[in-house]
Amino acid sequence: MICLHRWLRVLLVLSAFMALGAEAAPSAGTPPGYVNERVCGECHAGVTRAWQTSHHASAMQTATRRTVEGDFSAATVGDGADSVRLAQQGDAFYAWARDADGQRRKHRILYTLGVSPLQQYLVAAPGGRLQTLTIAWDVRQRRWFSLAEADAQPGDAMHWSGRYRNWNLMCAECHTTGLRKGYDSATDRYTTRWDALGVGCQACHGPGQAHVDAARRGKKMPMSVLPTTQGHAEGQVDRCARCHTVRSRLVEADRPDHPLLDQFRPEVLREGLYFPDGQQQGEVFEAGSFKQSRMFAAGVGCTDCHDPHSGKLKREGNATCTMCHSPAGNPRFPTLALKRYDDASHHQHQPDTPGSDCVDCHMPTRTYMGVHARRDHAIRIPRPDLSDELGVPNACDQCHAGRGKRWAANALATRPSQPADTQYNFAGTFLHARQGDVTTTGELTRIVTDRTRPAIIRATAVDLLGTLGADIPEAALRDADPQLRSYAAAAVATGRGSRKALIDLLDDPVRAVRIAAARSLLTLGQSVPSGQALAYAVALDEYKQAQSVMADFPSARLNLALLARDQGAVDTAIDHLQSALRMDSRFEAARLELAQLQAALGNATQAETTLREGLPLTRKPAELQLALGTLLSKAGRFAEAEQAFAAAVHANPAASRARYSHALVLLRLSRWTEAGTELQTLRTAFPDNADVAYALVVLWIQSGQTATARAALPELMRAHPDDQRLRRLWMQLGNP
Repeated sequence: MICLHRWLRVLLVLSAFMALGAEAAPSAGTPPGYVNERVCGECHAGVTRAWQTSHHASAMQTATRRTVEGDFSAATVGDGADSVRLAQQGDAFYAWARDADGQRRKHRILYTLGVSPLQQYLVAAPGGRLQTLTIAWDVRQRRWFSLAEADAQPGDAMHWSGRYRNWNLMCAECHTTGLRKGYDSATDRYTTRWDALGVGCQACHGPGQAHVDAARRGKKMPMSVLPTTQGHAEGQVDRCARCHTVRSRLVEADRPDHPLLDQFRPEVLREGLYFPDGQQQGEVFEAGSFKQSRMFAAGVGCTDCHDPHSGKLKREGNATCTMCHSPAGNPRFPTLALKRYDDASHHQHQPDTPGSDCVDCHMPTRTYMGVHARRDHAIRIPRPDLSDELGVPNACDQCHAGRGKRWAANALATRPSQPADTQYNFAGTFLHARQGDVTTTGELTRIVTDRTRPAIIRATAVDLLGTLGADIPEAALRDADPQLRSYAAAAVATGRGSRKALIDLLDDPVRAVRIAAARSLLTLGQSVPSGQALAYAVALDEYKQAQSVMADFPSARLNLALLARDQGAVDTAIDHLQSALRMDSRFEAARLELAQLQAALGNATQAETTLREGLPLTRKPAELQLALGTLLSKAGRFAEAEQAFAAAVHANPAASRARYSHALVLLRLSRWTEAGTELQTLRTAFPDNADVAYALVVLWIQSGQTATARAALPELMRAHPDDQRLRRLWMQLGNP
């Protein structure tokens, strides 16, 4: 009986372990409408062989001796607590690494991710997760290297065991075919299934069951194919952009043959993703860059240069470009100048030297993931003159970095037949708009309404108009391009624009446009005519669904919280914000919103705790300190508020709101000299700000400097003629 009890306990332990293993291992499972990818090769053997050589085919593979590139005989990678011990035991590969609780455990490598120039490795984790180890194998240099964040500790979202290293969330949809993520937001667990590992036939052509069934009956049923680039390339590029651009997902399961903006919302040239002139900065992949190019505008698409099945260039080196850029030209592009481009007279370099390849000058690289140099697909004319002016990189510096900032610009200026380049003359406007310069609104409006410019540039300009609180041109809300309509509709929420046009967009045929319009209408508190009430409700529900399908991402939880807040469901909003912070304790925007809601509900102590808990976690404490100072100031705790505002200014000296708040609390504490220093600094930086002028006069009066106040007020009133506060202070001093 003792042995039986012991055996039962063993069975229970084994059952629990097996259940965890089943939950922790996403697996194959053909979804409705899909077929096993091997079936395609029965009829399409040639293209299947080409695909098998592609990076798409190897995007994710079961870890075997054949597929694992890394050297697992290397005993240990890295140093100290974050080191990873590796081993191969028979046909299996293992890694010993610190988990989220800080304990070192053994993990079996289940899958490989990528094949070149680097390969990553996936292990199972609780909740149906696969996690990417932050050590990776450099395939070319045959070495291990680290992708870990410098300060990512166990429990952090950026640790290998954390949220942002989770394959289900961050990688799966573009490394598998027929994915169903299967995320349960209530339990924060996954039941992820796929049709095939890697990017297979049906990832680009859509589900193939009906096609295969028809073929087996001897009938024809065409599959969705990549749109041709005859006339325009948008359809084809959009199909590739489902993975080859930065975008937000709007639906649970996408289809390659459905419009891009019905399923995703592609990003514009946002700060941190792109430099002001549109060059790639963050990891943005290719489509957003290519859509800026003259080649895209002329109708060039991905398959004009790349074989769609192998992914390789159709020709080697400059021969890819000279298919069109040559004395013979290409009849598809009759406006292209016929001349020798692959010649020293054009590229000004000796043949077969760096700089003589077209891509060296027109498609410079930027390195991502430690070793992956990716070419900028905007295919631009080098503009080294902009580097000094705007702080953007340039292709020339990749070879001539030691020559100084002006050398390349001066060298190009002496070239014969230097073409007039107006392709990127928006760069200065975008830079200053990003910095909050409201004088850019006129030029931004001209960019938005200029139909000769790429749509992604125009959409960026309208997005910037919204951030500046400016007027949104009605033409943008009614434009033919859905990305521009979508960003214009969103911009109205923070800018000013036609409410009627916004209401009309509730019936837009494109999902990304409808939900942007509905969300802005809710933000504005705009009533909707009864005839549009149903469309409004449906579009708002589509917006909620779009956030819900990404509810495993903290920013989507924030969006759901803001939606609930604006609909009056404050408790639901707080639940979403707390979930977001459990996912990522460093998520500052969620922490600030949570503290604001707590304070609004009268829970000032709780709000203070929320803010103070975030301070040791954040890398940039200025916003948290500003919020804390504001909270303490409202509570009359001015000495503590002053410390918080001072910390905010110290963390970000350019933060004008923090400096202004600091000056006001110094006034309350009668620390006149320090308050005067802060206000004079602000007055110099923002001479048109009436609030700063008013605060300065109040300071002079309260500190007994009435003569200074009386002498300065006439000029200040002339500078701010509509400010009645200054007029009242003038009269308070006994002046008519």
